[in-house]
Amino acid sequence: MKNSAIPGLPGKTKPYVLAHRGNKTMCPENTLAAFRKALSDGADIIETDLHLSADGVFMCIHDDTVDRTTGGHGKVEQMTVDELKKLCASNGNPAFAGEQIPTLQELIEIIPDDVALALELKSNRFLEEAVARQLIDELKAAGIMERTLLLSFSLERIQSVKAVDPEIHIGWITLKNWKPIKGVEMLGPFWPILLLNPFYVKIAHSRNQAVAPLDPNPDSRLWLYKLMGVDAVLTDNPRTTCQKLGRRK
Repeated sequence: MKNSAIPGLPGKTKPYVLAHRGNKTMCPENTLAAFRKALSDGADIIETDLHLSADGVFMCIHDDTVDRTTGGHGKVEQMTVDELKKLCASNGNPAFAGEQIPTLQELIEIIPDDVALALELKSNRFLEEAVARQLIDELKAAGIMERTLLLSFSLERIQSVKAVDPEIHIGWITLKNWKPIKGVEMLGPFWPILLLNPFYVKIAHSRNQAVAPLDPNPDSRLWLYKLMGVDAVLTDNPRTTCQKLGRRK
């Protein structure tokens, strides 16, 4: 598999550690605290989720509402960035009372040059050419597009952005498709699929596609993933995953 399948990680050891919403085990998910913790843990790729605010700012938040992770109520896309920034994103943890919902730009600013970025597109707004172009333009302006992977359960969302710029890397997440599809740089199958189809990784690699199983608690299966040769492992706790892989004490 060529380096282009998961971008921007020369010299790193596989499987890469992909921090799911940062370190969401030890910090509130999708906050700068969670992202910084994942980086200090040794994560190779920082994953987050993207929605668009009412005034057109990309926000790092999983749900389409703010209700679960903040003290506020309402849909993300019906609130301005100023309104979103007034909310506490501590997810009920008083130790993180100062955390806010980050913008994509704020996340990019803390990403080191040797770490990649994975962005899950959570909204159908990404089907709009103007929104897709805005995302591409922001990634290019930040100099991080070559180290960015766009993810979604929706092929249409990632394909719509790739139609704007074919150089962007895209990855498809699936819960049930047991055969690797063509046309994407990375595949994120729900981990039992790899048991149902033990040739999944081999087939993907023959097409120069990377594989990162959808398994946010992978530590007990790392031996299997290493045996299969997966390219990255998703994890809610990059600290313990890095420890299990022997990359930190």
